Amino acid sequence: MDTAEEADICRVCRSEGTPDKPLYHPCVCTGSIKFIHQECLVQWLKHSRKEYCELCKHRFAFTPSRIYKCLFTGSVSSLLTLPLDMLSTENLLADCLQGCFVVTCTLCAFISLVWLREQIVHGGAPHWLEQHQPPPPNAAGQANEVLSAGQGAADEPPAAQPAPADPPAQNEAEPEPPDVPPDQGDNPELEEEEGAAAEDADPNNGAQDDMNWNALEWDRAAEELTWERMLGLDGSLVFLEHVFWVVSLNTLFILVFAFCPYHIGHFSVVGLGFEEYVQASHFEGLITTIVGYILLAMTLILCHGLAALVRFQRSRRLLGVCYIVVKVSLLVVVEIGVFPLICGWWLDICSLEMFDASLKDRELSFKSAPGTTMFLHWLVGMVYVFYFASFILLLREVLRPGVLWFLRNLNDPDFNPVQEMIHLPIYRHLRRFILSVVVFGSIVLLMLWLPIRLIKLLLPTFLPYNVMLYSDAPVSELSLELLLLQVVLPALLEQGHTRQWLKGLVRAWTVSAGYLLDLHSYLLGEQEDNDANQPVNNNNNNPPPGHHNNNNNPAPAGEGLHAAHQAILQQGGPVGFQPYHRPLRFPFRIVLLIAFMCITLLVASLVCLTLPVFTGRWLMSFWTGSSKIHELYTAACGLYVCWLSIRGVTVLLAWMPQGRTVIAHKVQEWTLMILKTLVVALLVAGVIPLLLGLLFELVIVAPLRVPLDQTPLFYPWQDWALGVLHAKIIAAITLMGPQWWLKTVIEQVYANGIRNIDLQFIIRKLAAPVISVLLLSLCVPYVIAAGVVPAVGVTPEMEILMQRRIYPFLLMVVSLIGILSFQIRQFKRLYEHIKNDKYLVGQRLVNYERKAARASSVPPPNPVSSQ
Repeated sequence: MDTAEEADICRVCRSEGTPDKPLYHPCVCTGSIKFIHQECLVQWLKHSRKEYCELCKHRFAFTPSRIYKCLFTGSVSSLLTLPLDMLSTENLLADCLQGCFVVTCTLCAFISLVWLREQIVHGGAPHWLEQHQPPPPNAAGQANEVLSAGQGAADEPPAAQPAPADPPAQNEAEPEPPDVPPDQGDNPELEEEEGAAAEDADPNNGAQDDMNWNALEWDRAAEELTWERMLGLDGSLVFLEHVFWVVSLNTLFILVFAFCPYHIGHFSVVGLGFEEYVQASHFEGLITTIVGYILLAMTLILCHGLAALVRFQRSRRLLGVCYIVVKVSLLVVVEIGVFPLICGWWLDICSLEMFDASLKDRELSFKSAPGTTMFLHWLVGMVYVFYFASFILLLREVLRPGVLWFLRNLNDPDFNPVQEMIHLPIYRHLRRFILSVVVFGSIVLLMLWLPIRLIKLLLPTFLPYNVMLYSDAPVSELSLELLLLQVVLPALLEQGHTRQWLKGLVRAWTVSAGYLLDLHSYLLGEQEDNDANQPVNNNNNNPPPGHHNNNNNPAPAGEGLHAAHQAILQQGGPVGFQPYHRPLRFPFRIVLLIAFMCITLLVASLVCLTLPVFTGRWLMSFWTGSSKIHELYTAACGLYVCWLSIRGVTVLLAWMPQGRTVIAHKVQEWTLMILKTLVVALLVAGVIPLLLGLLFELVIVAPLRVPLDQTPLFYPWQDWALGVLHAKIIAAITLMGPQWWLKTVIEQVYANGIRNIDLQFIIRKLAAPVISVLLLSLCVPYVIAAGVVPAVGVTPEMEILMQRRIYPFLLMVVSLIGILSFQIRQFKRLYEHIKNDKYLVGQRLVNYERKAARASSVPPPNPVSSQ
């Protein structure tokens, strides 16, 4: 015991722990360096400017203060010391930032709840929630009845049968219809209520109150918040009421949406013995809270069933609404967070051999920076899902409506994923999630893992790609990956002709495969019949394959609830679709079509993985003379060269029939346009991003990353890459913001386009002002720090401090000036409003004069009142 107590000393001050200064073990280190005082650790972190242990690389974690700290420390003493903590000035800045984040989360959650309430009110509540309510006397209520009646036929489709030349309508399989209330067989919640729903002991006792009471009718919206009311200048103390309600609602939000689910999940995880596994994930709080929400949803289901059995209608409805809120929240987390994250990790695992990496490397990177690693994998997964959905939308433009019946149409105006989350039961969402994971994972295996294996077999020296990250750089080359994902690929895919090329290739492949396998009618439809008899419907919300019906006959009940839903919305009219001819041995031909498609995707993936990189390596070798170049440079260079080559060939083929004179004239025009474009690209995409990235490096990165006793190193290429991303973000924010000169200029440049590029206008209105402002922002602080300050005669330490801190200091000064000027303008408007409201008697119209405009604004001695 004594030996253990002697060993428990602080690794910094080498003293023991006391009740006032206890010892902590915040990292993985053991032995004599295991424990440390919090004050010693804070002082050391301020000196080293690092957030992790330099020995074991574990990131230190601190718990916040104030109400959040009180609720999540889990001790009674935190409740007793809450008033003192509220008045304490310790960690004030960090608590303010965390408080702003909590308030933002509260506001977003409140807006989401109001929006979900509108979805339930306008789209209709689930059938199991409205079971005891009478059907609404409108078209939507009739639609729900019809759709609920036909649900069973859609869930169990009849078996496929060979069709004769002119067969009656039949159905092979049915897709799951979105935003349709499921029937009783699809809802476990409803099955629990069947006993209570059969008969009511006294239907008139309290029935009117139950019908009039609605859990979704929340309180009225807040009154209009003006500057007078917010600042308390209207003579009332309403602003104190607003402050009280903001604090109370935020406290309630933390208590209900964070405290309760977290502790429910924590007790469950500890009780089941999974605490070590959850702690090893480095996201203990998030996983514990999600577990708590899952258990809370299960509890709400059970309570809802009990309330239905004892016929507590208000409680039943309130519990049902709470269950819908929790259910939709969890589904949103799964759809937006978990699924892209799984796709990103699966992409990374399948591409390990392409970068000569291993799972051990990924494990080490995850342990060193778990948040950054998860965010990058989520970002890659989101990009993959987005481009996959874009390709599906392109396929719908080529294929016959109805071919992709098993995939949801994102362009369908009736498609509402939130309504699906509200109405469809959990097991359907789980089935869709598993199916999506299988489909997306299989495509990754087909188009990434298998091509990599073939490349290593056929071209042993081609792989791995060189993507060495420089750990000593202040900004790693991950910025280049973001540049490729956010700039290079969108710039190519947003070009109209690039999309038309891809669409033409897909159409050519479809025509070839259709005639080769006698599936032309199935893939593309009978174009002649469509042009002669009926319009083309591109919604792809048609009956599934095998359905042969005329457009003049209404669809039967078992043909598809989504088609029936559209028919009802179109006032009973039939839903148009394109029939097709079904050849002999149709299933066998479909299997051959799928095999042909897989081979085509494999070959296309091989070409995309090798051709741009090989071309870029060959071209970059002439420039740098080195074969070890980051593959993002080579891939981007090769991609653009291939794109320009294909574009040039297509343009020349289009010009050939027009003669030599026209070709010469076109070449002259294009040469001039290319030269103008190169000048604009040099200024707008070269100089401005470089200056912007260098300014960001001096203002943000260097003061945060480099201590004063070290010299910062600048990497122009990385500064330029970051500057491109910053310029893109600034341009997007400018276009979304209010109207001012920069927004007007950018809109004019976008409107002109590349063909009508105005070089003089861009240089005079855009490039020159922006470059001048950036150069002044870079040069003026440097002249002050390196020229004026040494002339005053300060110490060398003060010179270094001024050189390193003058850029963020001037940024803070400019920001304060901007905020103060904005507030002064607002107070002037408030002053004028109060003055005019209290003392204005009348107004007189002022005549316009060119030379004496200001003199004419002076009112005469006796103005005429307008009252």
